[in-house]
Amino acid sequence: MTASDEKRKIRYAVVGLGWISQVAVLPAFANAENAELVALVSDDPTKREDLGKKYQVQKTYSYAEYDRCLDGEVDAVYIGLPNHLHREYTVRAAQAGVHVLCEKPMAVTEQDCEAMIVACQDNNVKLMIAYRLHFEPANMQAVEIVKSGEIGEPRFFSSVFTQQVEAANVRVKKALGGGVLDDMGIYCINAARYLFQDEPVEVFAISASKPESRFQEVAEMHSVILRFPEDRLATFTCSFGAAPVANYQIVGTKGDLRLDPGYDFQGALTHYLTIDGKTQERTFLPTDQFAAELIYFADCILQNKDPEPSGIEGLNDIRIIRALDRAVETGSPVKLGKLEKQQHPSAAQIIERPPIQQPELIHAADPSGKS
Repeated sequence: MTASDEKRKIRYAVVGLGWISQVAVLPAFANAENAELVALVSDDPTKREDLGKKYQVQKTYSYAEYDRCLDGEVDAVYIGLPNHLHREYTVRAAQAGVHVLCEKPMAVTEQDCEAMIVACQDNNVKLMIAYRLHFEPANMQAVEIVKSGEIGEPRFFSSVFTQQVEAANVRVKKALGGGVLDDMGIYCINAARYLFQDEPVEVFAISASKPESRFQEVAEMHSVILRFPEDRLATFTCSFGAAPVANYQIVGTKGDLRLDPGYDFQGALTHYLTIDGKTQERTFLPTDQFAAELIYFADCILQNKDPEPSGIEGLNDIRIIRALDRAVETGSPVKLGKLEKQQHPSAAQIIERPPIQQPELIHAADPSGKS
């Protein structure tokens, strides 16, 4: 990397100004020393004007003007759109030679994910999927504890990840790529994969729903079993209709490690490590997980490094989720084809920046409907 690269900042456009972009991504640029927010893309003129002023961004575009934004104005896009739009906006960016940081889930179908990967490869641009926990200290130190053998041979993983989601939210709209597995179950799947440092070979799931209007298009909850090589199991339940819980536990032959909470981005995360009946507690103070993503991806662009989490990481999770859908439909376990092996995250990727303050939201609400 040259001296000019060391001083250079990657120019980002944030595409989609919904809840996650406003509550986490836009303010994260203040903590991302090698990234610069230069453009906003939204069809809401109030968001464009008010957020442009708030973050001192002069270049704002509607979705119809997206190609103008890509024409030399930016080096990279962060795509925070509903899931069904991820493929289109990724491919268009790639064809313009613009690097892509895309929110998870990567897309709705395996075919969408594959098209995104091919488009980025063909146009020689970087593609990273926004798995923020791959840079977060508590989760990556959990990976190192398991790898060290401190809990013995890891045998099973279990998790509960739940929240109340209101009926108007995109997460319960099937046509927009909603669903509890895509939105919440993906965290559990991904955690099991990076803790076991492996890919599942067989999956099973059942779903259940209360007779409420918000669950007419997608199920309220799923309970899942994943079988990994060496007869290791992962189980979890995720729900759009229960009190907020976000924990997981991995149990080995000598001890266990529990994170409670394990998936949050707005508060502290805590380890409970139990060996020989003695429990050690360690709390990890909150960090800006979204600045970490922006910094890491910008560094990959500047140093011409392949990102982890890659497009293959996103594709593997979608293959697992769609297999779980088939298991629900058939009532039978589904064997997975061989998932592409790749690098799993480790503590070497940890990036810590101070937490951001909760910003005032403009025409946006969290999943539970709070403004």
